[in-house]
Amino acid sequence: MFKLCGLQFLLVIHLAMCQDLGDLHVSGPLKDMNFSVPEGGGKRFIYQFTSEPPAVSFRATGEKDGIIDIVPRTGILYLNGSLDWETKAVHRLQVESLDENGNTVKGPCAVTIYVEDVNDNPPEFDQMKYTGVVRQNSRPGKPFMYVHATDRDDPTTLHAQLMYSILHHFPNPYSEMLFQIDSVTGAISPSRTGSYYLDPQKQDTFTLVVTVKDMAGTTTNAFTSSTDVIITVKESLWKAPSIIHIQENSTQAHPVNISQVRSNEQDVIYDIFEKEKLPQLPFSIDQNGVIYVTEPLDREEKDTYNFFVITKDNTGELVDKPLQIHVVVEDINDNPPVCQKALTVIEVQENEGGGSNIGTLLATDRDQEDTLNSRLQYKIGSQVPDVPASNLFFIQQDTGILQLTGRSLNKGIASNYSLKVLVTDAVFQTICDVQIHVIDINDQIPIFEKSDYHNVTVAEDLPVGTVILEIQATDRDEPGTGSSYIIYQVKEGDPKSTFFIETDSETNRGFVRINKALDFETAPVYNLVINATNPEPLVSGVQYNSSSLALFKVFVTDVDEPPIFHETFYKGEVSEDIPVNTLVMTVEAYDPEGDTVRYSLEGDVRKWLRIDSTTGQVYTASTLDREQQAMYRVNVVASELNNAAQKSKTTLTLQLLDVNDNPPQLATDYTNFFCHPLSGGEKALIQATDADEQHYYSTFTFSLADDMNTRNSWEISKVNATHAYLSPKHANFEEKVYNVPVIINDNGKPPLEGKVNVEVNICRCSSEKSCFIEVERHHSWPTAGQAIGLLIGVLLIIGFIVGGAFFHMKYKQKNEEKSHQKDVKDNSELDRLA
Repeated sequence: MFKLCGLQFLLVIHLAMCQDLGDLHVSGPLKDMNFSVPEGGGKRFIYQFTSEPPAVSFRATGEKDGIIDIVPRTGILYLNGSLDWETKAVHRLQVESLDENGNTVKGPCAVTIYVEDVNDNPPEFDQMKYTGVVRQNSRPGKPFMYVHATDRDDPTTLHAQLMYSILHHFPNPYSEMLFQIDSVTGAISPSRTGSYYLDPQKQDTFTLVVTVKDMAGTTTNAFTSSTDVIITVKESLWKAPSIIHIQENSTQAHPVNISQVRSNEQDVIYDIFEKEKLPQLPFSIDQNGVIYVTEPLDREEKDTYNFFVITKDNTGELVDKPLQIHVVVEDINDNPPVCQKALTVIEVQENEGGGSNIGTLLATDRDQEDTLNSRLQYKIGSQVPDVPASNLFFIQQDTGILQLTGRSLNKGIASNYSLKVLVTDAVFQTICDVQIHVIDINDQIPIFEKSDYHNVTVAEDLPVGTVILEIQATDRDEPGTGSSYIIYQVKEGDPKSTFFIETDSETNRGFVRINKALDFETAPVYNLVINATNPEPLVSGVQYNSSSLALFKVFVTDVDEPPIFHETFYKGEVSEDIPVNTLVMTVEAYDPEGDTVRYSLEGDVRKWLRIDSTTGQVYTASTLDREQQAMYRVNVVASELNNAAQKSKTTLTLQLLDVNDNPPQLATDYTNFFCHPLSGGEKALIQATDADEQHYYSTFTFSLADDMNTRNSWEISKVNATHAYLSPKHANFEEKVYNVPVIINDNGKPPLEGKVNVEVNICRCSSEKSCFIEVERHHSWPTAGQAIGLLIGVLLIIGFIVGGAFFHMKYKQKNEEKSHQKDVKDNSELDRLA
């Protein structure tokens, strides 16, 4: 039956045969029993079955494997060696009691021995040495390789739960490690330091000593194994191309390949992200990273483009750092010169000397500045009339400056000349018209009609532009020329240009207007000296004198003015989570008359702010909330203390900066349903949203609540950055509505967590695979109020019926009377005729 193993085992058998174990509470009658026995531990007793007459002995059969047996006479079940969970986790035996003749009295009874695992196996790596490749500038936390170890102990216990870590890092030139490892999955990735500093030019090979511990690394006596990981650093493929130059108005078939980028990762999704928010970005990218221009570009519309190329994985997460792409549109000569004026008019005095500059013809070209495409050259094409010579004028080729060639003009010969000037660039030519008026020499000065206009009194609140005085001077030179046109200017008494003077070109009358707001407190009186001049210079020997000067005084009267704010409007930024009573801004105003100013707010509809009426300091009055209103505007009112009717308003705008104060939640409230019975593969799509501002794009993580029943029945898998699938793990569901608790985390700083209940209805379905919901019928007596209402309704109906019958009978009786009267009348008429 089993081998005797020395003196120790003989002693065990002797004790088993001779000792009564009933007092140890490990004995009892024969029946089906289960035992749990730790592996290892050598020889031991398990249990003693007690016999019931006429039974005198026991017999065990089944999976004894030469280790488990029973002493026939005493019924003691024992081990004569160590059990091993890794060899066999369960032993199934049959035990029966026998009488003196060997016949079965009771049984066979099922006896099952479960072997309990102990931590007796160290973890082992799949490979003696691992090698991996990482690219420079790879994203931190993005795995580029994995290590894997196994443990022969029971995987449902801590004995086989493994934890990975990096023990050594050769070389390690920085205070932080360049690599990191996921303690659960064994995924190795660059750390933030590594993503920044890894450079194959400096160090292209690293050796990591990676360890793995069982017992989840929670005890000091856990088994540990290690392996070497050789990592090669290669140059990053993810690089921005140099500036891309594209010639405008290309005639090639579009789209046109202009560059290509390559990610360090495989199977990424390339996309373009722009910050300029153009109506349509004329660039695209395919899934090989090839960048295209999709249409011809026009440098005159836009000469540069800047956008970003990004890579995402299939969940919508960013893979690489965004690359900025610069595109410069190169110019071609596709624009002709343009005359700045349809007709350029120049006046020349008839005594102007030869070689004098008489004016400039201005033209432009929309092509790129400071290139040959926009270089303009000028040439006179024709002169009309061509008397007394055909070359009276000369134009400088590169500047457009017109000059007299060598003789003065004579108005008696010709008072006007028309020139056709050819303006050319390297490709195009434009004709510009120039008209030259020969004017009389300016030998007369303007003379004022009077030299003193005395006093003018005006209120300080007169609007800018108001005429306060009209003045007149005359000039006896040729009318309609620059020699007779009069320009009025304030020569003295107005250092801040508070006034300006307009001239009527027909009458040479001057209108003195207010140019800037008057202020009694600053300047109550102005002593003005006005001079009158011509735009054309006077001839030699003639000078302006006192006849071209006039005087007058302006007295400014005081007006009670409202307070004036130091700023036209006030704008600031505050975080939405600042405490109540925080100072956000100070507004200031002053009263021109020196009265004390008091402040108040208008339009504070949310009651978020308050203002100190004396200092103008604005504080928060209640909690701000960007999600209710991101841009908050109120009016600040400044009024005089002694005359509240005198007040001014300005706008205060607060831009509320977002903080992550809203947990994620479901985008919509909806009930998902699965048809009962479940067939497998069912899944419900759920979408998360967040009221907080998303600076780039929303990213959420989904998980089930830490509830054993939920985790045993449901599972959740991420679809992309905002969606996930909720799926049942088995098909044993009843027909009812389940509320599945789901945890959603956002990517804010700090991240917030939202717990939502996803409602799933497991129901019988129609043939169209839609949920069939049985309507329940409720049988109950009406309430007292309902009964009274029903009774009144019935009585009203009966009343309507009786009333209708009564009116019908009366109507019928009245018609019969009318018919009888008509018959009598007809009979009497017949008698009369007869």
